Amino acid sequence: MTNSLLSQQLDALLTNETNFIANLSNASALLYQSLSDINWAGFYLYDETNDELHLGPFQGKVACMHIKNGSGVCGTALQQQKVLRVDNVYEFAGHIACDSASNSEIVVPLIKDDKIIGVLDIDSPSLSRFSPEDEVELVEFSKTLLKHI
Repeated sequence: MTNSLLSQQLDALLTNETNFIANLSNASALLYQSLSDINWAGFYLYDETNDELHLGPFQGKVACMHIKNGSGVCGTALQQQKVLRVDNVYEFAGHIACDSASNSEIVVPLIKDDKIIGVLDIDSPSLSRFSPEDEVELVEFSKTLLKHI
């Protein structure tokens, strides 16, 4: 699926929709249905009070409910405010194994108007699943999502 097509689908899906949780829910469902070879797609939302991520809408197996800022792939992406693409999560220092079937991961921080919203997290059972092209596509997808938040 091309970058622009996935973002266009999301934009059409969320146009005139204002419910934050519903929009994240449909965004995770769209990713889960559209991307091949993934086993989890969803969001962790930032809780400023506790400086941690809380599980948000997702598609896939049960997941960790709290991730401290700076912990695991999601917390590190949040702390560094940059995309992390990990070919083998078991080689990532401090990896949190929410699902032992996940072997690679990509995390995109979600920031709007200098406010941290959370992260988009996608896992795959395959090693090295996520390419630089996937990263570009998911960053664009995230920008489209943020327009609707």
